[in-house]
Amino acid sequence: MAFSEDPPSAPNLAPLRSQRDYRLLWTARTISITGSEVSKLAVPLTAVTLLAASPMEMGLLTAAASLPALLLGLQSGAIADRLSRHRPLMIACELVSCAAALTVPLAWLLGVLNALWLIVVALVIGSAGVLFKAANFPHVAAVVSPEQRTEAMAGFHASYSVASVGGPGLAGLLVQLLTAPLAVLAEALSFLASALLLRSIRTPEQNEPAPSRGMWRDVIEGLHASITHPVLRALLGAGVTINFFAMAYTAVYMLYMVNTLGIPRGLIGALIALGGVGGLLGAWITTRAAKRYGENRVLLVSVLFFPIEILAVGLLNGPLWWKLTLLTLTGTITGGVVVAFATCMGAIVLRETAPELRGRVNATLTFAVQGVMALGSLAGGALAEFAGLRPVIIISAAGIALSTIWIWTSPLRPHRQRRLSDPTGPTPPQLSPGFPTTYTRFAWLGTTARSARRNRSLV
Repeated sequence: MAFSEDPPSAPNLAPLRSQRDYRLLWTARTISITGSEVSKLAVPLTAVTLLAASPMEMGLLTAAASLPALLLGLQSGAIADRLSRHRPLMIACELVSCAAALTVPLAWLLGVLNALWLIVVALVIGSAGVLFKAANFPHVAAVVSPEQRTEAMAGFHASYSVASVGGPGLAGLLVQLLTAPLAVLAEALSFLASALLLRSIRTPEQNEPAPSRGMWRDVIEGLHASITHPVLRALLGAGVTINFFAMAYTAVYMLYMVNTLGIPRGLIGALIALGGVGGLLGAWITTRAAKRYGENRVLLVSVLFFPIEILAVGLLNGPLWWKLTLLTLTGTITGGVVVAFATCMGAIVLRETAPELRGRVNATLTFAVQGVMALGSLAGGALAEFAGLRPVIIISAAGIALSTIWIWTSPLRPHRQRRLSDPTGPTPPQLSPGFPTTYTRFAWLGTTARSARRNRSLV
C-alpha cells in the first residue's frame, strides 16, 4: 500500500492563537464539551427526581452513554477514512445531537418524558459522538500544520480542563434556576453553537480517501496497523494497561476515601476538581516542553508519574490536614501529567500514522482503551471483596507502573531509536514515510482531565 504524506506546511507559521480556523475549532469543542458537562448532571437528576427511575433504569441510562463506543467504535474509524472531507460529518453529528437533546425539555413540557426516552437520547448522542471523534481526529491534521499539532492537542486538552472546572458549577446553577430537564437545553444549544462554528471554518480539506475493501476488512487493516507498528503498539499496550488498573482503583476510590481515610464528603469534589486545574497547568507546560525536548521525551517522563498519586493514596496515613495536603499536591500533579501524556500521545499518533489510516488507528486505540475500562472496574470490585480496599489500591499502583515497560522498551526511547536506525539491525515496519527512528477521557480527542481524575483513567 502506498501511503500519502501530509501537505507541506507554510514556511512562516503564525501562532495558533492568531489562526482563525484553529480558534473556531477550539471554541467549538470547548462549548460542546461544557454543554455535555451540564448534561452529565442534569440528565441523571431528571431521571431520579422527576421520573422516579428504578436502579435498573439508571443502570441502563449510564450504560447507554458508553455502549456506542463499543458497538460503533471500530466501524467509525473505517467510515472516517473513506471520507474526502471530515467537517460535514462533524457538523451533521453536532446537529443530530442538538436535535436529540432538544427533545428532553420538549417532552417534559408536553408531559411525555420517561426513562426510556432518556435512554434513547443517550444512545443517539453517544453514537453521534463516536462518529464525531472519529472524523475530528484526522480533521485536526487539515487545520493545523505538523509543527503545531502538539500545541493544538494541548489546547484541546486545556479546553477539557476548563469544562471540567466550570461545567459542574454551571450545571448546578442551571438546575437550580431552570429545573433539570430545562438545563439539558444548554447541551442542545452547545451542540448547535459548535455546528455553526465548525461551519465557519474555511480551511480546505484535501484528504485522499482510502480505497475500501469492505467494512470489516477496513477495520482489520486498522487493527493490523495498530498492532504491527512498534510505536503504536507501545501506545496501545500502555493505554490498555493504565486504564485497566485505573478503573480497578476507581471502583474502590470513593469507599476508601470516605471509610478508610475519613475524607469529608464535601471535600472530595474539590479534590477531584484539582485535576482540571492541574490539566490547565499541564497543557501550558507541555507545549513549551515539547518544543524544547520533543514529544517523545515528554511522554517518556510523564508515564513515570502515573502511579504516584494512587501509591500515595494507598500508603496515606496521619492527621486530616496532612492527608488533604498530600492529596491536593498529588491530584494537581496527576491532572497535569494526564494532559501531558495525552497531548504528546495524540501528536505522536498523528505523526506515525499514514493519513488514510488515521481514522481507523484512532478508533482502534479508543476502542481498546475504553473497552478495557469495564473489565478493570469489575476486577477491582471483585478483588476488594476478598482482599480489602487498600490492597486493591496498592495493586492498581503497581499495575499502572507496568505501562512504563511498554513505553520505555519502544522506539520512543532515544537509545532504542539509535539501535533501530542501525543499518545492521532489524528494520521496523514502516507505516508512514519518514518513520522517525528516533500519545487527551486518552490521546484520543474526547479525553478530559475531569474524566481522568474522576474515573482515574485516560480515556
